[in-house]
Amino acid sequence: MSDDAYQATHPGEISFDDFAKVEVRVGRILTAAPLDGARKPAYTLSIDFGPALGVKQSSAQITVHYRPDELVGRLVLAVVNFPPRRIAGFKSEVLTLGVPDAEGNVVLITPTADVPIGGRLF
Repeated sequence: MSDDAYQATHPGEISFDDFAKVEVRVGRILTAAPLDGARKPAYTLSIDFGPALGVKQSSAQITVHYRPDELVGRLVLAVVNFPPRRIAGFKSEVLTLGVPDAEGNVVLITPTADVPIGGRLF
């Protein structure tokens, strides 16, 4: 990708203060189920972020690499301070984070060790 193409499709630099406003926390998936009515296949997730934040809901398009039963108990990272969004009638309260594989399918971002839920990314 050329520098011009990259600049046209990506935001410019942000300050550390801008980054610090994004609250990314680790949570543990408690439940996962198909999201009926979604335009693209997705799951509903309930994720425990610990006593300070509690359990939050998320919609995630992660059906290619994950089955609902193998998601339960998994640690994930999520943005917890975006406003909620309605997706196919479902209130998604957090943005579960992932990166695309070679085909553009989502692979979850997850800690490589067992860490306390609610911990903030820094």
